[in-house]
Amino acid sequence: MKYSLIIPVYNRPDEVDELLASLEVQTLKDFEVVVVEDGSTIPCLNVVNEHASRLALRYYQKENSGPGQSRNYGAERSQGEYLIVLDSDCVLPPGYLQAVDDELTRKPCDAFGGPDRAHDSFTPVQKAINYSMTSFFTTGGIRGGKKKLDKFYPRSFNMGIKAGLYQRLGGFSAMRFGEDIDFSIRIFKSGASCRLFPEAWVWHKRRTDMKKFFKQVHNSGIARINLMKRHPGSMKLVHMLPAVFTLGVLFLALLFVSGFALTAANVCGILTKSVQQDTSMYSVGVYLGIVAMVGALIPLLLYSLLIFVDSLLQNKSCKVAWLSIRASFIQLLGYGTGFIRAWWLRCVCGRNEELQAFKNNFYQ
Repeated sequence: MKYSLIIPVYNRPDEVDELLASLEVQTLKDFEVVVVEDGSTIPCLNVVNEHASRLALRYYQKENSGPGQSRNYGAERSQGEYLIVLDSDCVLPPGYLQAVDDELTRKPCDAFGGPDRAHDSFTPVQKAINYSMTSFFTTGGIRGGKKKLDKFYPRSFNMGIKAGLYQRLGGFSAMRFGEDIDFSIRIFKSGASCRLFPEAWVWHKRRTDMKKFFKQVHNSGIARINLMKRHPGSMKLVHMLPAVFTLGVLFLALLFVSGFALTAANVCGILTKSVQQDTSMYSVGVYLGIVAMVGALIPLLLYSLLIFVDSLLQNKSCKVAWLSIRASFIQLLGYGTGFIRAWWLRCVCGRNEELQAFKNNFYQ
């Protein structure tokens, strides 16, 4: 058996059904599927049974411990030469495994990962979120599908690794968030080779609403500081940009409020003066207030226009482009506030324990 596909799942039988259906039509057949039910209250056993006759498929149930530990649980029970971990909200194109195999044949490596795309059937919100998570204008393109100057760090929604290396490194850590980047860093530290496979992409549904998306990216911002503490030197300039963006938006918001207050105060001053009295000083105040408000709005409007046009060109939908503006601001502000919060508590206040924010469930 060359490939073992490991899928942790929590209360998502419909997603698992779509993923398993996409595995049935893979052009390369040398693989097994290991589904690990992580303490679900809505299990997917019936769905798994429907596909069992058409796939080399095994199903396990365990108490809830999060996707990282569930991947480890599945890895311990896998038989493949390579382990590929996937999120349950992914769907694979028919040539996915063949693309992986072609890359490994062309240039073998110890670990690898691929990008994600939005399927035509995704909702406008899902497409907008996918845009914000892969666009150069939001993440610097570090999560897109193009090769970068820096190392490529595989993400757990689409990550492969030799089974022996997985076992030697101990698999995923007990981190609640950022465990995939922690694992990727440890892969590089071990001296193993790791590459991006641009053609081994998946359709990734991600979060289904903006509130869940905010929670996800806020936790990711916190995780980046936790990762810096675990792995000194792992922080890059691009990781700090959402925090800079957040502070910039805060400054512009304060500038707008100050301009509005200045304008309102001086307009009131003009209205309370008699016609004969000099109102020139109030007029200057109104002018300065308007300049401040316009100056605050212009950068935000220009950035929003940039996002709208870029998303429109990619998605060919005005609705998705409009939603992409909201998703992009949520992505940057959510990550940035999480980053700043964790930096303050861990780097300034000196708290030693790893931080976490939204923790009702690993999968939400």
